[in-house]
Amino acid sequence: MTEFTPVVRDARTGDLPAILEIHNLAIAETTAIWDDEPVALDERIAWFRNRTEHGRPVVVAEMGGELAGYASYGPWRPKSGYRHTVENSVYIADRFQRRGIGATLLAELIARAERAGDIHAMVAAVESSNTGSIALHERFGFRTVGVLPEVGRKFGRWMDLTLMQRTVEMQLTVEMSVTS
Repeated sequence: MTEFTPVVRDARTGDLPAILEIHNLAIAETTAIWDDEPVALDERIAWFRNRTEHGRPVVVAEMGGELAGYASYGPWRPKSGYRHTVENSVYIADRFQRRGIGATLLAELIARAERAGDIHAMVAAVESSNTGSIALHERFGFRTVGVLPEVGRKFGRWMDLTLMQRTVEMQLTVEMSVTS
């Protein structure tokens, strides 16, 4: 691997300050996250523990030894009928954008969802003017299934939410026993 090739791995608790920095910058400067206030480190630790304790991935991409981005998926909705559907999140540090890191992380999430064996659909809920994220998801087979107009407000304007979905090809493991 060169310093220009992202290295993807499972996140560790030591990564949380860098993950928090990326997350809070997205809150402060973009419409990717519809929060108004930054998140505290203890909240990110709780989020991380919840994801990992429930078998859901949190992965990071490193470039040249620096954490360049992170991605995860978790429950789409809390009702049991939605247990086979997850929502993905992919965030890249500003200085590493447009280098294919988002695609690398999204591909990793999809591969892990396929291997999980219990996921049927993956959803992305994207602010409608975020054409980069919409195009990224389209490249990976997501299709727009709806737009919710003016359901969020940030930076003094109403925002639309584009809902995208992709069916996950579950890879079921079949155990075979051989008798002699």
